[in-house]
Amino acid sequence: MTWLFLGIAIVFEILFALGTNATQGFTRLWPSVLTLLAAAGGIYALSRALLDLDVSVGYTLWTGIGGVGTVVFGSILFKERLTLARLLSFASIIGGAVILRVTSA
Repeated sequence: MTWLFLGIAIVFEILFALGTNATQGFTRLWPSVLTLLAAAGGIYALSRALLDLDVSVGYTLWTGIGGVGTVVFGSILFKERLTLARLLSFASIIGGAVILRVTSA
């Protein structure tokens, strides 16, 4: 269940980040409501995952994978550019997350 909660927290983190952009400075009601719900859901799910994970591992995976997901979906939904430097940075984040997971057994 720990990894399921972390996965849910990551999805909420991505929704929160993308939603924040869609709120246009929290001037649009429904995107703002959904963004706040995603933030609350992400924090709740992360807190459940951290019952069994070290905070250093859980938080790093949450923010790292959430950040990469935000970039991928941001490029699709908001037409943000993906440069080679950005792709290499994301690969570094994913690689670091994998190493954290493997070495935290």
